[in-house]
Amino acid sequence: MTQLVPAVGAVLEAVLDATYEICHQGLSRAAYGGFWGAQLGTAWGRGHLRRLALVDGDEVLASAKIWSFDATLDGAPIRIAGLGAVFTQPAHRRRGAARELIERLLEESAREGADLALLFSEIGPEYYARLGFEPIATTVKQLGVFESDRYGAPATMIRGGEDRDLADIAAMEQARAAGYRFHLNRDRDLVHFAIAKQRLLAGLGAPGAREVLFFIAEEGASAAAYVVIAVNGNEWMLDAAGDRDPTGARVGAILQGLIARDPAQARPVISGSLPTGFLPPQVTIVGEQPSAELMMVRPLTSSAAAATSLAPGDFLYWRGDLF
Repeated sequence: MTQLVPAVGAVLEAVLDATYEICHQGLSRAAYGGFWGAQLGTAWGRGHLRRLALVDGDEVLASAKIWSFDATLDGAPIRIAGLGAVFTQPAHRRRGAARELIERLLEESAREGADLALLFSEIGPEYYARLGFEPIATTVKQLGVFESDRYGAPATMIRGGEDRDLADIAAMEQARAAGYRFHLNRDRDLVHFAIAKQRLLAGLGAPGAREVLFFIAEEGASAAAYVVIAVNGNEWMLDAAGDRDPTGARVGAILQGLIARDPAQARPVISGSLPTGFLPPQVTIVGEQPSAELMMVRPLTSSAAAATSLAPGDFLYWRGDLF
């Protein structure tokens, strides 16, 4: 008889061994396991992140991660069960193990108070549509940043972000998110988790392969704007950004300042998922394409039924929050 169990001990090692080849993100096998353990060691990870497995006796059939988020939909609080890293062990494929795992995970999540199941599919919509999930269109934008002919830095003081800035960042997030039908409630711990996850990937990977840029513009003694950028060679992915100024002008100034640090360097290729209505005056959208990770939702209670009607301009969801 199959059982749904926490992926710990020998079960976890079997899952990590099997998933490593397609999920390693450039890490060694040891670092891959350390990356998972370190995420669980954060304040947010301890209470909101789990890995479970469907087993039959001592045999692991399939596994997945579950994230628990607090969110807002049409002004009302909801709970989200985020489903990711669904994987069937090679010896047990095409026998319905993944479907059984997902249904049992969502049943358990609903009993624990989740209103909405959310996932990001990299395999297209067909498989998850058969399980009741509906796609929501998301895009990735290619961004251009205006620079003066002299390649000079703007007159905005910026510095590296610190833990003391996280509460200010969470407050910025709450203020901006109020204008959208759907958003995660990004408190201090979730903001820290998203940044820590990127730093862990950079720190555990090959030297120089990745970098994380976390910078703020300060006003008085507090953060007034911030950016988090995942750097991979000459490619910059804007993971998240915020600004007390509704125009986002300080975010644009931070980007200008970061680019101007080394005028001799080739200009980076910058991408991001800027939410509708947020475009700093120094930034232009030079291209756009569908996201490789397709957002899909499945209501678990009537409180989240409206999520299936979300249009691209209705939600605020940063790249750094993808799972």
